[in-house]
Parts: sequence; structure tokens; C-alpha cells
Amino acid sequence: MITVENLKKSFHSPAGVIDPVLHIPKFCLEEKEQVALQGASGSGKTTFLHLLAGVLCADAGEISVDGHLLHLLSESKRDQLRAGKIGYVFQSFNLLSGFSCLENLTLAMSVNGLHDIDRAQALLEAVGLEDRRDHRPNQLSIGQQQRVAIARALVNRPKIVLADEPTGNLDPANTDRSLGILRSLCQQWGSSLILVSHDPRVIDQFETGIDWEELNQVKKEQQVVADHH
Repeated sequence: MITVENLKKSFHSPAGVIDPVLHIPKFCLEEKEQVALQGASGSGKTTFLHLLAGVLCADAGEISVDGHLLHLLSESKRDQLRAGKIGYVFQSFNLLSGFSCLENLTLAMSVNGLHDIDRAQALLEAVGLEDRRDHRPNQLSIGQQQRVAIARALVNRPKIVLADEPTGNLDPANTDRSLGILRSLCQQWGSSLILVSHDPRVIDQFETGIDWEELNQVKKEQQVVADHH
């Protein structure tokens, strides 16, 4: 479903210094697999998800998503792939404040030319918010907003769901509920899931948990360089 080979990404600091962020020799996500990546905030996990989603371009290496090599696709083709194959759950929710819960879902479908109110309503019911369909995000609790965000990410039945610290703003009870809903819906519709988190409690709920510092070789390589100076 997703394969990564020798992926590298750097950014330039304001002073013009090249700052390596990622070097991932190999990563693979199978169809319907659910994987959690654990690592500290600011360590490049969000950058990794943005690369997988085609929002950012790699400096080197290959990313294959559902058989498509991202570096061979134009920006518009990457946008199409992302809209059709990938659902994204943001830590800050990124709901459209001027629209109701139901409209947030139907607008997400419209990107793919769909307009299925029944599907959107069924998803709101699945996340326990059918009675909030006409509420706007600012009329919801934090936990409710995150559940709407999960529903929106899944409304197009994506093959892949990328979840960036989806429980980072939630208390333990809402964390468990939202995580349970996310994993259950992915399993129900056969979506692969990559979730990144700094919270060991979240990682422990996954059969496959990966230490970000083991996957991303940048820190180790920087340490080797430092040791030789």
C-alpha cells in the first residue's frame, strides 16, 4: 500500500544552513495494516506524513502509494491521488468553522465529485454525533470536534488514513473513545492506518508500534558525525 525507500528530506534554516530532518532507509505499510509511530514532538513525524500524502516533495528516495511513485506525479496528480486515496486527521482538527458538522463531511466528499448525505449522516452516527449534525465546530466540545474530524477523514472511504497526533488535545477518556472509533472504522472499511503520537498510552493500543528514532536515521547519523569531530 505504501513503500518508502531511502527517503531524505532537509530544510534550510533562516541562516541558510541545511538542516536534515528525515532519512528513512525503508518503510512499508501493508493493505489494512494499522501502525503507530512514537516519537517526540518536533522530530519530523509530521513532515513524514506530509511526504506520504504528497503535500511535500522528498529531496531523495522513493515513495510509492497504492502503486504510484509520487516523484513521478505532477502536483495536480498528487492532489488527485490524495483526494481519492488518503484521509488525514489533524491534531488541530482543521474543521471549517463556518459550516455545520454535516457540511464539513459533504464538502470533503465534493472534492471527489460525490454528494452522499446518507453516507455523511451514517458516519456522524458512527462517531456518536448524529444529534450534532447541524452544529458548527465552535458549538462542540474538543472531543466532539475530533470525532467530526475523524468522520471527515473517512467519508471518502480512503485506502489510507494518516493521523497526526489525533489525540494530542484530548483528555484520557476522549482519547480512548476517539482512538477506538478511528481504528474500528478503518478496520470496517479496510483502510490502512498510520498514526503518529508522542503518547505511550496511544502506542500501546496498536499491535505494531514503531520507535521513530529507530525508523528515522537522522539523529544517529548526526551523532556519528559529532563523534568524529
